[in-house]
Amino acid sequence: MATNNHYDIIIIGTGAGGGTLAYRLAQSGKKILVLERGPFLPREKENWDVKTVFNSDRYHNSEVWYDRDGNELHPGMSYFVGGNTKVYGAALFRLREKDFEAFQHCDGISPAWPLKYKDFEPYYVEAEKLYQVHGKSGEDPTEPFRSEEFPYPAVSHETRIEEVSEVLKSKGLKPYHTPVGIHLNEAQRYLSQCIRCNTCDGFPCLVHAKSDAEVSTVRPVMGQENVTLLTEARVLKLHTSASGREISSVEVEVRDPESRQVQVQQFSGDIVVIACGAVNSSVLLLKSANEQHPHGLANSSDLVGRNFMKHVLGSIIGVSKKPNPTKFQKTLSINDFYWGESDYEYPMGQIQTLGKVSKEALEGNAAAYAPLTPEEVATHSIDWWLTVEDLPDPNNRIRVDGDQIILEYTENNSESYDRLEQRWIEILKSIECGQSIMPNCSYFVDAGQTYTGRLPLSGVGHQVGTCRFGDDPTTSVLDLNCRTHDIDNLYITDGSFFCSSGAVNPTLTIIANALRVGDHLIDRMQ
Repeated sequence: MATNNHYDIIIIGTGAGGGTLAYRLAQSGKKILVLERGPFLPREKENWDVKTVFNSDRYHNSEVWYDRDGNELHPGMSYFVGGNTKVYGAALFRLREKDFEAFQHCDGISPAWPLKYKDFEPYYVEAEKLYQVHGKSGEDPTEPFRSEEFPYPAVSHETRIEEVSEVLKSKGLKPYHTPVGIHLNEAQRYLSQCIRCNTCDGFPCLVHAKSDAEVSTVRPVMGQENVTLLTEARVLKLHTSASGREISSVEVEVRDPESRQVQVQQFSGDIVVIACGAVNSSVLLLKSANEQHPHGLANSSDLVGRNFMKHVLGSIIGVSKKPNPTKFQKTLSINDFYWGESDYEYPMGQIQTLGKVSKEALEGNAAAYAPLTPEEVATHSIDWWLTVEDLPDPNNRIRVDGDQIILEYTENNSESYDRLEQRWIEILKSIECGQSIMPNCSYFVDAGQTYTGRLPLSGVGHQVGTCRFGDDPTTSVLDLNCRTHDIDNLYITDGSFFCSSGAVNPTLTIIANALRVGDHLIDRMQ
């Protein structure tokens, strides 16, 4: 089909990488086409319904992927304007300075990045302003250098979490306020979009008070004449010129919002940027193989899809004797074990509070909490999230077989995760016995009980690394500006460029990098 629409730049995807890039480039005046495979996520009462959000595909795609053994995976992918940020927890951390350097872990070496923290720091500042990050410097013992204070004050702890924070401090730990991207004004609550509800972490925000990519970057530029957003526009393939050195057209399946009929259209752009998420970006490159690129576009290094990382992730539900009426619980983090501890030389990872679990979320597995009921557990629990770095491994990769997406992945750094989990359980039990918090030692026979869970392979919310950047075309897919080595007008701005994963949520780094690449593209287009 002939090309019928030409743009200065085409951006595929509207998540943290694509949406942020569109925001940055909109000011250039260049003609921009933004393609999003999904629609706008509907604002509806079900946004705050636990069973709808977690036990249905209403806000997650129902597609099926496969593991290396052919078993089905149901990935937690949200295909809406804003991408996975529509349902993320909005915890927006900077990587530590040492995360950009080579570092020995239990199962191998986390490699150095070709750019360092200082190269990203100015863009972290901009990213925190754009996504309204609330935080407080000086509390986190691993905090990297900051040229500016957080743009918004830290989200306060509710009473129960403040108690826990103080007891942790009394034990020599250094808890700090989790940096959170929300539209909150605690000083003037009547002006605040955020209402500090218990349906934030993992939920769509009904009141648009979460700093997701749709709210923070896409909607602010939608009205500009030079920006065109096409929703329900799924990119099928990228076509190259005869030389194979440039993308000549983008083949897109577009669904008409009124008739619901589907048409295949071709668009062309001077520059094409992929921001589909680390998995789907590599899938698109692999599916676009042609004579000039028989193993997939930009894949002369055979690294497209390799070095897939998603963190080693899990939760701990700690049952306390004292009730926990907290609503907005995701305000506390601990990095004391990020780089290990005195008798363990390897990095362990990060701990943060989760969004508050509810009895509705636990009822589907009620037997696991016996003799306590789901309501008793939810009413008395403090809920934690553990993040441990997984290392890049070329054998951990994304493959395609026809229309099938295959994740070949073997977890590493499991020992570090197990140690961090056990260490935190010990601390929680010591807190449970502390008289300053728990004077009534006979309230529940199972108080002090912890329930743990490891996130399965289908949990790919932290996906990074599948098209790493670097100077050498034989050992990287992208150059330092995130342009593919093999194709002159093709860029990637999602988490694909990561060389290592660190042990904090990757979203803020993706945002910062999109702003950085945006500046490069503005210079290039001028």
